[in-house]
Amino acid sequence: MRTRLAIKIHSAFERYFPERRVFLKSDKDTRFIRLSSETQVVAVAGVAVMVGWTAVATAILLMDSIGSGNFREQAKRDQATYQERLNVLSAERDARAQEALAAQDRFNAALEQISAMQSELLASENRRRELETGIEVIQTTLRTTMKQREDARKELAALKQENSNADMYVTASSAPVQMAFMTDALARTAEERDQIAADARQALDQRDDLELEIRLMQERSDEIFRQLEEAMVISVEPLDKMFRQAGMPTDRIIEEVRRGYSGMGGPLTPLSLSTRGEVDELSAEEARANTLLKQMDQLNLYRLAAEKAPFANPVHSAVRFTSGYGSRRDPKTGGRRMHNGVDFAGPQGTDIFATADGVVTHAGWQSGFGRLVKIKHAFGIETLYAHNTKINVKVGQRVSRGDHIADMGSTGRSTGTHLHYEVRVNGKPVNPMTYIKAARNVF
Repeated sequence: MRTRLAIKIHSAFERYFPERRVFLKSDKDTRFIRLSSETQVVAVAGVAVMVGWTAVATAILLMDSIGSGNFREQAKRDQATYQERLNVLSAERDARAQEALAAQDRFNAALEQISAMQSELLASENRRRELETGIEVIQTTLRTTMKQREDARKELAALKQENSNADMYVTASSAPVQMAFMTDALARTAEERDQIAADARQALDQRDDLELEIRLMQERSDEIFRQLEEAMVISVEPLDKMFRQAGMPTDRIIEEVRRGYSGMGGPLTPLSLSTRGEVDELSAEEARANTLLKQMDQLNLYRLAAEKAPFANPVHSAVRFTSGYGSRRDPKTGGRRMHNGVDFAGPQGTDIFATADGVVTHAGWQSGFGRLVKIKHAFGIETLYAHNTKINVKVGQRVSRGDHIADMGSTGRSTGTHLHYEVRVNGKPVNPMTYIKAARNVF
C-alpha cells in the first residue's frame, strides 16, 4: 500500500518536474548531476519559503517605519498639549497669587483703618463723657441759679412787705435804693439763667452731632469688617481645600507649624481692652477684630505649612507624562507590578527642581534608581527624584522650593530619559499627583 502511494506521488512529481541532468564538462572529463523530481520539488519549496519570508519581513519593516512616524507625531501633539496645559496652569497660579497678595494688602489697609477708628472712637467717647459732665455741671448751676432767683423773689416780696409796714425809724429814701439793688440782682440772675440755658442747648446739640458721628463711624467699621471677613474667606478656603485634597489633617499640621514658630512671637495678640482703656467685656466690634486676627494667624500658618509640603511640579519644562501611580505593566519584564511614583519623560539634561523646603538625605547612586536625590520635608514627608544624569546637591544641604537639584537622565533601571518622582509620608508611598493637582488653585 505504501509502495503504491509512493509510486503515485512520484508519478505526479514526474508530470510537473521531470527528471533533469546537469552536465559538468572539464578538459579531461565530463560528468553530470541527476536532479530527481523530489529534489526539484524541495528546491522550489525552499525558494518559495525564502521569497515569502522576505516579503513578510519587508512588510513588517514598512509597517514599523510608518508606525514610528505616527508615534513621533503623536508625541509632538502630546507635548504641545502638555505645554498648553502648563501655560494655563501657570497663568491660573499667577492669578491666584495676585489675588492672595491683593487680599493681604486689603487686609493690612483695613487693619490700619481699624486702628485709626479705634483711636477716634476712644477720643469721641472721651469727648462725650466730658460733654455729659459739662451738661451735668450746667444743669446743677442752672438749678442753683433758679433756686437763687426764687430766693431773691421771696426776699423782694418780704422787702416790699417790710417797706409797706415800715416804722418811724425807716426813712422815705431807703426803699427806692433797696428796690434798685434787687432789680439789678434779678436782671443779672436772669441773664445768667439765659446764658446757662443757651450753653445747655449748645451742649445738647454737640452731643447729638457726636452721636451721629459715632454712628457713622460704626457703620464704616462694620463695612470694613465685612470686607476683611470676605478677604479672609477668599484667602483661607483655597489653602484649607488644598491640604484636605492631599489627605493631610489640617488641625495637626497647623498645630505643628504653630509649635515650630512659637519662639518667633506666636500668633497675633487679640484685643483685650475696651475703648475706655480698661479690662472689660469685649464689644461686638472687638470680638470681630479678634476673630479676624485669629484668621490672619491661621492664614500665615497655612502659608508656612504650604511652603514645607511638596505642593509643586518637579519639572517646569515641556515634558510628557508617561506613567502614573499604581499597578502597571513592567517595561522590562512585561509583568504586573506596583509603580510607587509618576514618570515625566523629557530631553536629556532637563532641569529638575525641589518641590518643597527640606534637607537632602541622599544624593548618589542607588540600585534600580540610578542617580537618586532624596529630600526630607516637614510632617514626615519625603520626596525622591530618580534616574538623574547629574546631581547638583549634597547630603545635609538645605534646599528651598524651586531650587535646581538635578538634571534628567536615564541611569539605573530605565528604558529612556525620564524623571521618576515619588512622595512618601511616614515611609509609605502616596500618589504624587494628589499634591500637584491640589496646589493648582493656590500656587
